[in-house]
Amino acid sequence: MTFFKSPFGSALLGGVIVAAFGWVAIAAGWIQADDGGSTVTVSRPLAAPVAAQGEEDTNLVNQIYRRDGQGVAFISAQIGGGGEPQGLGPFGEPEGGGTATGSGFLIDTEGHIVTNNHVVEEADKVEVKLGSSDTTYDAEVVGTDPATDVALLKVDAPTDSLHPLAFGDSSQVEVGESVVAIGNPFGLDRTVTAGIVSAIQRQIQAPNGFSISHVIQTDAAINPGNSGGPLIDSAGRVIGINSQIQTGGGSGGNVGIGFAVPINTAREVVEQLERSGEVKHAYLGINGGSLTPDLAKALKLPVDEGVLVNEVVKGGPADEAGVKGGDTSATIEGANLRLGGDVITEVDGKGIGGMEEIINAVNSASPGDEMELTVDRDGEKKTITVTLGVRPDSAEEVPSR
Repeated sequence: MTFFKSPFGSALLGGVIVAAFGWVAIAAGWIQADDGGSTVTVSRPLAAPVAAQGEEDTNLVNQIYRRDGQGVAFISAQIGGGGEPQGLGPFGEPEGGGTATGSGFLIDTEGHIVTNNHVVEEADKVEVKLGSSDTTYDAEVVGTDPATDVALLKVDAPTDSLHPLAFGDSSQVEVGESVVAIGNPFGLDRTVTAGIVSAIQRQIQAPNGFSISHVIQTDAAINPGNSGGPLIDSAGRVIGINSQIQTGGGSGGNVGIGFAVPINTAREVVEQLERSGEVKHAYLGINGGSLTPDLAKALKLPVDEGVLVNEVVKGGPADEAGVKGGDTSATIEGANLRLGGDVITEVDGKGIGGMEEIINAVNSASPGDEMELTVDRDGEKKTITVTLGVRPDSAEEVPSR
């Protein structure tokens, strides 16, 4: 009998590892594995979208590449003084010194470049080349956000070298759409690959241990070095930031499963980074898992879907509002649970089927927002209003009882 339905991810790179998880902590609406297991506005001058494909357009990928390629950046980040790295860390970054390479793209005519946090994290020096030019520019790290794996850089380059890319709307992306990725896989600069949107509304693990929602899955070839580069739709607009790949069989290369942070998420993050140099995310502070009909039957619960609260984070928003965690330990299908806690069945009056929906709701909110939770407690329906807090910098900083 299968009790649990849960998101599942595995293995590696594009630069980041995706950890497997079943029962998880929903601590800012972001996922934390129980085992411990990134103001610029589009009103600025941006590149115009590529015209829609017509009968005479025999090579749309080439058109997008010629139009958008000059706005893609080759990024080199020196860590620990440079030299030969002693190995690679869990996010593809060199350990013990070395140079990490990745991709990015221009978003305005002031020299702002978006890339992944893990490309430039802890870098002592960041250098950038733009498009097909061999000119190297020193880049300033304006700010980073490990929670979404997004970083904002700025270069002082001549205006005629700045070719910003237009933003699309990632909320309108549909499965099966054609997409193009431009980047620098394995240091091979100005590489273009093409594919389709394989799935939407995925969740992946961020470098700080929480989760990123609304992620786009693609089969366009993405490899280490593509990190931070644009995923582009058929109109030449950026819909995501290529960030991770899932691999199989011990391979470190592309197997047709890549993930891109949605551009709508990145847009909000970039605006905050330029405004203040930091980003604050909403925080709920519970540990729990999706309730299935089989699990509900086994536990003799009066509801058969929702989120079973395993534990509330001590002193967190849910704890302060009176959400109740479990008080009885049990092991079901190898998972250690604490039973007897609330079952969350609705968020702001809308029924939920599992933890992904709570995660998405919290990720879409801001610190200080109120969230109304409808819970079943010992067969009695209760409504609890939680004022969301500010999420800790990393999952490791989440306290427990």
